[in-house]
Amino acid sequence: MSEQTTDVVIIGAGPSGSVAAAYLAARGYAVEVVERAHFPRFSIGESLLPQSMSLLEEAGLLQHVIEGKFQFKDGAAFRRGDQEQSLDFNDKSASGWSTTFQVKRDLFDQILAEGAAAKGARVTFGDEVTRFVHTDNGARLHIRNENGTEREIAAKFVLDASGFGRVLARLLSLDKPSDFPARKAVFCHVRDNISDPTFDRNKILISVHPQKHAIWYWLIPLADGLSSIGVVGPQAELEAAGSNPQSQLFGLVAQSGRMHDVLGNAEQVRPAGTLVGYACNVDRLYGPNYALLGNAAEFLDPVFSSGVTIALKSAILAGRALDRQFKGEIVDWEADFEAPLKLGVNAFRAYVESWYDGSLQDIIFAQPRRATEVKRKIISVLAGYAWDASNPFATDPRRHLAQVRQLGRVA
Repeated sequence: MSEQTTDVVIIGAGPSGSVAAAYLAARGYAVEVVERAHFPRFSIGESLLPQSMSLLEEAGLLQHVIEGKFQFKDGAAFRRGDQEQSLDFNDKSASGWSTTFQVKRDLFDQILAEGAAAKGARVTFGDEVTRFVHTDNGARLHIRNENGTEREIAAKFVLDASGFGRVLARLLSLDKPSDFPARKAVFCHVRDNISDPTFDRNKILISVHPQKHAIWYWLIPLADGLSSIGVVGPQAELEAAGSNPQSQLFGLVAQSGRMHDVLGNAEQVRPAGTLVGYACNVDRLYGPNYALLGNAAEFLDPVFSSGVTIALKSAILAGRALDRQFKGEIVDWEADFEAPLKLGVNAFRAYVESWYDGSLQDIIFAQPRRATEVKRKIISVLAGYAWDASNPFATDPRRHLAQVRQLGRVA
């Protein structure tokens, strides 16, 4: 069995893995990214948030993404029955990027992986991590190629960016139950053929089921006339809507109102896919010579498109900490990685919980058209600025959202 040594092994070449790899490789560290799949490969999570742009910029990958010519995005539109609210990210209170992209994830992920490789990271595909062993100087990983070839890599540090594969969570028994109810997502891509001149392709459309407000839909316009569409809700209710994912998706889309209307001429280009019980959590985000990034650590819910932003934030925080550690500084992974990451994750968690209990839906649809002070602060969080210490709707979201709902207005 062959043996290699490196500074950092990153498990997974998705957004968090590639951003961490690019960040560290650009600073001169030996980085190996081990990816089980082959790129390009399909993934959901196509709607980015503006905060992601600054994180991509710090990793040196922003220009690569800009050159991908993805669909421009400047906000979100919400629809519930005849109620509609459009949120423009330019109206946020936080400084920083106000626009971003809606991306085909197969191309987006490949661009990031290629960008990391261009900065010096070694990226391999078709490789699976089967064992993790702590050592005095780091860790040793056992790798099996899809052709059966096996090798070992000795690394000073390991970052798990394996997404829903959750490699280290499984190998080290870190999983713990999520406190979110079991929900199901059913989705596909369509050639949307949208001709309605009032439909804004620069915004994700989030629709609420007219009668069942725990069921919601996404419509994400992509480049080249494609759109990602999906429905999310309690698993039992989605499965009661049809005998298979195809019938569940399109049966419920038929009840969505405006979304169904604008998709009247759509042509399906991918089979319906599913994610079930996707919310997950772990006991801890780091340990001796390892840390967990993005969905490998925790996934909340797709409703506010926070997944990629959290993944990129975790990658940058881990990259900064490792850079300091390799330079001989003492790094407190609790204070320098887990605690700051959880500030934003917990803010998003509060918004997700408030969405499903109906209070945030009421707040969103009660907002005036003009950009008030409170509206700008809420928009900031929905634009990804969940780590803004100056925004009480990010630092103490439950209390402030409850106050706004109690007042019944946004002023």
